[in-house]
Amino acid sequence: MAHHQSAIRQQRRSLRRREINKKNKSALRTEVKKVRTLIAEKDKEKAAQALPEAYAAIDRTVRKGTIHPNTGARAKSRLTRQVQGLNPDAAK
Repeated sequence: MAHHQSAIRQQRRSLRRREINKKNKSALRTEVKKVRTLIAEKDKEKAAQALPEAYAAIDRTVRKGTIHPNTGARAKSRLTRQVQGLNPDAAK
């Protein structure tokens, strides 16, 4: 347990930030799960429509500092590749 006044304040701040980060990550996971469910159902049109919402959630979470920017970029890249890979073009 913290004894110094500054450590006590920091502990309170840490607990507040933990709740905020938890809420942000939960919202992020919900949006990503929606896209992944549509990918599993092989519904390219709906997955493509849900992708911008997932992008927004990822960008919001990165902007708030909950996840690292590279983690966000990696998640967006993987989701995009999965959506595009549902119906591969004949040219590929």
